[in-house]
Amino acid sequence: MVAATIHFYGWWPFSVNIAGYTRFDATAEKDLSQAFDRAYNTFVAKGVPVIIGEYALLAYDHTRPGIIERGEVRKYFEYLGQYAHQRQLTTMLWDAGQFLNRNELQWRDPELFAQIKSSWTTRSGTASSDMVFLPKSGAITSQTLTLNPNGTDFQGLRHGDRDLVKGEDYTVSGDRLTLTAAALGRLAGDRAYGVNATLQARFSRGVPWRIDVITYDPPVLSNATGSTGSYAIPTQFRGDMLATMEARYDDGSNAGPADWTPYQQWDTAFSAYTGDSIKLTPDFFNEVKDGSRVTLTFDFWSGASVTYHVTKTGTSVTGTTA
Repeated sequence: MVAATIHFYGWWPFSVNIAGYTRFDATAEKDLSQAFDRAYNTFVAKGVPVIIGEYALLAYDHTRPGIIERGEVRKYFEYLGQYAHQRQLTTMLWDAGQFLNRNELQWRDPELFAQIKSSWTTRSGTASSDMVFLPKSGAITSQTLTLNPNGTDFQGLRHGDRDLVKGEDYTVSGDRLTLTAAALGRLAGDRAYGVNATLQARFSRGVPWRIDVITYDPPVLSNATGSTGSYAIPTQFRGDMLATMEARYDDGSNAGPADWTPYQQWDTAFSAYTGDSIKLTPDFFNEVKDGSRVTLTFDFWSGASVTYHVTKTGTSVTGTTA
């Protein structure tokens, strides 16, 4: 018997977080569907089985959290598994240790593996986000997410072992799920920065969709000096998480290694793995003009954006808040 094998790591900009592709959106979904359709039409439909001998995401790594946001990772694997099944493609997860802890023989993220396993046989419901952000102070207002049932029926929300009450804690109108201000206030408690509560959106099939209720304030960056070989911007994240970074010169042109887009690639140009700083890489400064101010815009998952300026002079770097 003859079989064909392919590898698949997703729509490249999404798979590495570059060019502003921070979400598993319609473009990333179309890229996956078209790739699997080609495999089906070229081989499977003609009696030749296809094995996806490697699949994952290029930048997914348990040691580098945040490159691709957790909920967007889940959407990707949910769609990939079911569409591969639909197109009769056999899948083999590529794991270099980021999924399975080989010393303990335990999945590093059981929730993610449950999503992957479920996708082999059925769809799961998701939502526009797995995060709801609340201000640290001031009035809490109702928050709305868009449900993606994916052919399932929404069954309700649960917090721990308690079902939330429809009409009191949340409402559903079409595909719009709204958490009431009263419920969010109760779930947020004393509104400490970070995750205050985790909900499960439950559907008629598949695995539940996780929703974190998060208290935040806009992040605060501070002035800093350093070198092109080691430069960190002191950052108070205050419950928020970095999504991406834009880099432009004063004339509006793009700055950094990816000169075709202002949105630079995570790890190639910047990273944020610690709770106290955002780091700019030597590769970023290698592609920055000497003596020319670069305006950085840091986009966070709450929707907040913070502007910062850096200037390279030889091997020295000076950074200031906007």
